Amino acid sequence: MNAPVTRRNAVLGITAAATSLAAPSILRAQSAGRIVVVGGGFGGAACARALKRADAKLQMTLIEPNKTFISCPLSNEVIAGLRDMEAQQFGYDKLAAEGISVVAQAATTIDTQKRSVTAADGEAFGYDRLVLSPGIDFHVEALPGYDDAASEKMPHAWKAGPQTLLLRRQLEAMADGGTVAIAIPANPSRCPPAPYERASLIAHYLKTTKPRSKVLILDAKDAFSQQRLFERAWKELYGDMIERVALSQGGRVTSVYAASRTIVTEFGNYTPDVANVIPPQRAGRIAEIAGAADATGWCPIDPVTFESKLVKDIHVIGDACLGGGIPKSASAASAQGKACAAAIIALLAGRTPEAPRLTGVCYTTVAPGYGFSLAGNYQPKGDIFAEVEGGATSPVDAPRELRVREAAEAEHWFQTITADCFG
Repeated sequence: MNAPVTRRNAVLGITAAATSLAAPSILRAQSAGRIVVVGGGFGGAACARALKRADAKLQMTLIEPNKTFISCPLSNEVIAGLRDMEAQQFGYDKLAAEGISVVAQAATTIDTQKRSVTAADGEAFGYDRLVLSPGIDFHVEALPGYDDAASEKMPHAWKAGPQTLLLRRQLEAMADGGTVAIAIPANPSRCPPAPYERASLIAHYLKTTKPRSKVLILDAKDAFSQQRLFERAWKELYGDMIERVALSQGGRVTSVYAASRTIVTEFGNYTPDVANVIPPQRAGRIAEIAGAADATGWCPIDPVTFESKLVKDIHVIGDACLGGGIPKSASAASAQGKACAAAIIALLAGRTPEAPRLTGVCYTTVAPGYGFSLAGNYQPKGDIFAEVEGGATSPVDAPRELRVREAAEAEHWFQTITADCFG
């Protein structure tokens, strides 16, 4: 029987299994190559660092249009006024200091025949292996009425940055007694518990500053991750301030009218004072350009090597891939990045990569000093990752002391994973 994954183990060794796979085999790599990583989030940064540390001779290029990475994990605390945006920002100086060439451009085209990536400024970068870690884009066609212009009135804040601050300003401007609506899409979606964490922290802000206000969740799902933990916390902390309309109750949003801030569902329309509309998602655009995304909008992979099922010599990691049971989260992306690096080192050396065992942990904060978590182990099974024995979740009936401790552990996890990925 596998040893259980405790939250402390997950914090201190976010991807211990992936790292242990990488360490001995990496040192035996026989030849260097040209590796290009597109996307500098948790997955791409972790992969680039692991590859360069594995073999200093590798020609490592990281292509990322933003000079500063803004973390989605803990950004809900920014929205609720509990955290400054500066605490979410990380640069790439440490990666560059390790010999990784960091290109602050967007990747625009990929020539799979010539094996090259062209950046927005026209410069081309050849590769022997290409890693795509583009995160998500929005499937706006699936939500009529929602586009970039609509997001300025009904922010998604699902990519941390200006939208995070826009939603925060809208909450600050709302009068006491107003309603904040959060439209949640069906899975697959980035960080499945995060919308409910957001509802919780917005409720905390309202309870503190605008106590006659309400939070309305319009949900395209009937059940969601850690539901019993959330519902218990809502009852304990917020009373009837949070109302959730599930899929079977007509909660799925079918369209929006940004001009009037109207949200349309199957059973009725809503016009809240603040509308946080999180649209359906798919893999980042560059994955489609590369031909690595299928009809679902996501990228099928070989879970042992993370190689695309559709395009040769391209690997896909993080939120963009069809991962099966492993969630689309920062922890999972970092683990995949390290495991993908180990696989690439093996392939460059002519060896068969070992099947990875990935560990992921997700922390949720529903109020200051009140947190809980979910940790899991994942292994390849067929074409996807499947959860295997040894996971752990916070008990529903835990004493408040544990909630306080896990809220502190969430911050420790964040400091650990950001230092691991960005230095």
